[in-house]
Amino acid sequence: MAKDYYELLGVRRDASAADLKKAYRRLAKQYHPDTNDQSSHAAARFKEVNEAYDTLSDPQKRQQYDLFGQTSGGNFGFQDIPVDFSNLNFKGAGPFGDFIEELFQGQTRQRRGPSRQRSSAGPRPSAGQDIEQALHISLADAYRGATRTLRSGGKEIRVRIPRGVDTGTRIRVSGKGAPGANGGKAGDLYLRVTVEPEERFERQGHDLLSEIRLDLFTALLGGVVEVPTMERPLRLTIPPGTNSGQRFRLAGKGMPRADDADLRGDLIVRAQIDMPADLTAEERARAKELRATINQRGNRDPR
Repeated sequence: MAKDYYELLGVRRDASAADLKKAYRRLAKQYHPDTNDQSSHAAARFKEVNEAYDTLSDPQKRQQYDLFGQTSGGNFGFQDIPVDFSNLNFKGAGPFGDFIEELFQGQTRQRRGPSRQRSSAGPRPSAGQDIEQALHISLADAYRGATRTLRSGGKEIRVRIPRGVDTGTRIRVSGKGAPGANGGKAGDLYLRVTVEPEERFERQGHDLLSEIRLDLFTALLGGVVEVPTMERPLRLTIPPGTNSGQRFRLAGKGMPRADDADLRGDLIVRAQIDMPADLTAEERARAKELRATINQRGNRDPR
């Protein structure tokens, strides 16, 4: 039985071009071979949907289809009529006379034998859909860049992640989305990046924040401590009289910029002073003596 293309696409006969395209995309996605592995029914439906859209999306083909009714194989119902129309003349038969004559003559040539030139008519190529996929990486991967092996469109692909990406970054991988139909180009793959938190660092844009813990005497007298960075520890000089919460800025030791990996943010180190606990009676007495001495010099509030 000949197929009704409007019924195949699930649209009204007065459907607009936009309605046809919307219905086609929905059905092509539903019956695409990549989402229906080894399903002969889905493959047949996919072929029918393409055939219907190819006809109805072309204004001239649609007009012919609407004039001559349901089709079978794109020949508009005439391929089984055993009549030779080569001697008929439809000139002057109204606005469709030329068209009818050309159509019937074409049917006659088909009866007599195959044409020397193969018709190029067929389902139009359509581009594959874009795919969006979540990608979780570490802060170290965002700092150095990384390579990941992923699956997209039923295939394994290797993706290079540039330095400096941040949570919310979208990486476009051209041509690695869903495959196209009828020779159409593949869609694109979009990776939506999430950078996982790192215990040692807090990221603020291109800057990194970290914390160092100082004992009371280093804070009072000054000293040198090791500070972790994304590459290797650095030695930081602590000045005497450092307060808890005081910050030190290490220029160029933060995250690379995504738009220029040669430029980097800063590493900001915040001091946290650890107070001694469980003092002995003798240690407490000495601490009181020190406080009294400092207060007498007027450097501190005697309270």
